[in-house]
Amino acid sequence: MLAARKLYADDTPVLSWLLELAKPRPGACGPTSAIIVPPAIRLPPAVWFAYSLDRKGEHPQRHLRDFRGTLQADAFAGFHALYEDNRGICEAACMAHMRRKFCDLHQAHASLVAAEALKRIGALYAIENEIRSRAPDERRQVRQARAWPLLDSLRAWLMSVRAKLSNKSAVASVPSYALGRWSAVLRYCDDGLVEIDNNAAERALRAVVLGRKNYFFADSDLGGERATSIYSLIGTAKLNGLNPEAYLRDVLIRIADHPVSRIHELLPWKLSPDSSA
Repeated sequence: MLAARKLYADDTPVLSWLLELAKPRPGACGPTSAIIVPPAIRLPPAVWFAYSLDRKGEHPQRHLRDFRGTLQADAFAGFHALYEDNRGICEAACMAHMRRKFCDLHQAHASLVAAEALKRIGALYAIENEIRSRAPDERRQVRQARAWPLLDSLRAWLMSVRAKLSNKSAVASVPSYALGRWSAVLRYCDDGLVEIDNNAAERALRAVVLGRKNYFFADSDLGGERATSIYSLIGTAKLNGLNPEAYLRDVLIRIADHPVSRIHELLPWKLSPDSSA
C-alpha cells in the first residue's frame, strides 16, 4: 500500500481494558484506515487498520514513515507532522468535514451564513457527481475549469464573512477553520486522483464503529491488534468484490496445506469473486 502515491487516512477511538487497574482505558485505532485509490496507480484496493495505545501523533508518523505521495485526511493533529520537514507527503483536506461544520452551525443557530456555505459546497459536489467515474486527467481538467472558479468565489466570500464577525462569535470559528486549511482544500483540483473528501476512509471505519457498540472494548492490547488484522482482511475483501464470510472460509480451508512461502497467494486481491462466492 505504501507504494501508492495516494492514501486516505482516518482514526476512531475504541476502549481497551487496562488489566492492571481493571478499568476501561481509551485507546485508538490510528490511523485506522488507509485505502489505496486504484485508477492511476494500478494497484488493488486495500484497507489497513492499525491499533495504538493512544492518539499521539507518533503512531501515524511511524505507520506512514515510508510513504511518499498525497495523504487525504481530516484535521486530526496527529497527522500534522507528516506534512512538515520535506517528508514528501502532500496534504489533501476533506470537504465533507468542512461541510459538516457548517451543517452543525445551521442546525444549532439556523445560520444564514451556514446555509449559503452549504449551497456553495453543494455546487462543488454536483460537479463531482458528474465526473466520478472518469479518468484522473479528465477529472482534473473539469475541476480546474468549473470547480476552481467556485472555490475562488467561496474563499472570497468566507473572508468577507469572517472580517465582519467578532472572534467571540459562535459562527466565526467555522469560516476560520475552512480558510486555515485552504491550500489543502484546493489539492483535489490539481490532482484527478484525489477526491473531494475523505469519505472512503470513513466508510471503512463503519465496521469499527458498529463493532464497538456490540463488544464495547478490547480485553487487551493484543486483542485490539488482532481485531485490526481481521478488520483489514474483511475490509480489503469487500473492496475487491469478495463476500467476506466466503473469503475467510476459503482461506481457512486452503491454509493448512498452503506453503507458507506462498501465503501472499491467499490475499483478497489474488482470489476472484467467483472463487469466494
